[in-house]
Amino acid sequence: MSLNIARSIAFSGLAATQVQISVTSANISNADTTGYTKKTAGQASSVTGGVGTGVTVTGITSSVDKLLLKSLIAANSDLGAAGTTNSYLTSLQQLYGSSTSATSTSTGTSLANTLASLESALSSLASTPTSSALQSNVVDALDGVTSQLRETSSGIQKLRSNADQDIASAVGSVNDDVQKIADLNAAIKQAAAAGQSTADLEDKRNTALQDLSSQMNVSYYTASNGDLQVYTATGQALVDSTAHPLSYTTTASVSAATNYGSGGFSGIMLNGVDVTSQITSGKIGALVALRDQTLPAAQSQLDELAQQFVVSLNAVSNGQTTLPAPASLTGTATVSSADALSATGSVRLAVTDSSGKLISYSDLDLSSYTSVGDLVNAINGVSGLSASIDSSGHLKIAATASNTGVSIGELTSSVGSAGEGFSDCFGLNDLVTATGASDIAVRSDILSGKSSLSLATLSSAAALTTGSSVLSSDGASAANALYDVLTGSTSFKAVGGLAAVTGSFADIASTIVSSVSGKASQASSTYSAKEAAQSTYANSLSSQSGVNLDEESARLSELQNKYTAASQLIQAINAMFTALVSAVSST
Repeated sequence: MSLNIARSIAFSGLAATQVQISVTSANISNADTTGYTKKTAGQASSVTGGVGTGVTVTGITSSVDKLLLKSLIAANSDLGAAGTTNSYLTSLQQLYGSSTSATSTSTGTSLANTLASLESALSSLASTPTSSALQSNVVDALDGVTSQLRETSSGIQKLRSNADQDIASAVGSVNDDVQKIADLNAAIKQAAAAGQSTADLEDKRNTALQDLSSQMNVSYYTASNGDLQVYTATGQALVDSTAHPLSYTTTASVSAATNYGSGGFSGIMLNGVDVTSQITSGKIGALVALRDQTLPAAQSQLDELAQQFVVSLNAVSNGQTTLPAPASLTGTATVSSADALSATGSVRLAVTDSSGKLISYSDLDLSSYTSVGDLVNAINGVSGLSASIDSSGHLKIAATASNTGVSIGELTSSVGSAGEGFSDCFGLNDLVTATGASDIAVRSDILSGKSSLSLATLSSAAALTTGSSVLSSDGASAANALYDVLTGSTSFKAVGGLAAVTGSFADIASTIVSSVSGKASQASSTYSAKEAAQSTYANSLSSQSGVNLDEESARLSELQNKYTAASQLIQAINAMFTALVSAVSST
């Protein structure tokens, strides 16, 4: 072997070692860089004519376990969903307030405690029904319940609106990752064609894929041309030869009536196809489930509580009146004169003076009337009363003379399929109004103080005498009746994941609060479990393909020794060349 060949071999070793040192230095420098994987410079011996002529670097590569990466991608989707669900359910739980005992009025801010405060106020009023301060306390406590229902309902819809906005933000992140993957696909093919290393570009592409998977569940594979192709769960392309972005439009205003699929929320579109149902995991999957299932279920529970609350309290209130009686009563139910009237039994309508003494009255046989218009005509035939359907479609009954009022005694009246009392069916003396939890409120004139609570009762005696007192001022009975419907057994239908149940309002409120608390606790546990699973896969992948500083430091020392040895070999060969030249020159 000639000295020229020996020197060439030494230089090739020096050059290869320089590349190895460069790769090792990069590994050490990027040890904490997210997504970076350990690079290795492969090398092979050069052979010419069957004789070794040195070493060459064959390429710089990284080794990533594909099964571990696939497991990590799935774990990222699960963690993205669990983290989002945990965050939202924690916020939902906070809306319901903290709960102590359902009978406690001194601590706790939950709806159950607010209802307990109303129970306490009614109990106090029953003992001293003539106290205006205690009556005011009842109205304030009742307003507290209705206000909390409204605020909780509003909070739920705010969370749904936030979810809608967060879906749009997550879709934006998906589109960024999709475009990044498509751009890196092109860069990787270009680098490979030029014979350059693609390892760092592949790291960046895998990082984009992992970020994408945290937003939504995806499937993927690497095509024969090196492209990473990404699809939805059912095969809609997100990245193939190009990027396919998602599109989504947020909703300006969200209410309990806003739904996906029936107006309101738009679909998440991909290539002209609605893929909302295909996204079942990741942040977007969780947001869709929260917006369309979890939060509406919570709203439906509140609505059931609110509706039963309204029905129960109004049934009592409509059987009562104020003393003195009001000059007019306007219903809350929407009707028209042409509406059929299905009713039986009798109802008593009375006109009284300011002290509750009878001026006139009439007991109407409701089975005699086939329409609401017929009923209005009959009431107009009662001395001292007039009736009409106002422009809003509400039945109005008014006393015609000044300083007189109208009172209603339900007697045996049964109206409609639900068999409600006459006043209750038309909502002529409602205490609270609502279509659901979102708009429940104490009747405005009572809340403002213009009208008082209905704590009197029209006599149900077989016959009444003009000039006699017919309005009882036994407020204790009215207060106790309201207390009894709150604390007694009310049937609540199965709704929002809760089974049908019978109990007091405070008990049901506690059940609702406990259900939300349980879901939040489960979400927290699930998040911890998914976080641990994702961390395990991430650590396993890091151990397999990440940088070990101890190993790389030892490797660097080894390469330094190799570099020194190669340098010394070159020096020795150069010395041999010098000696050879000197020997030739001396001859």
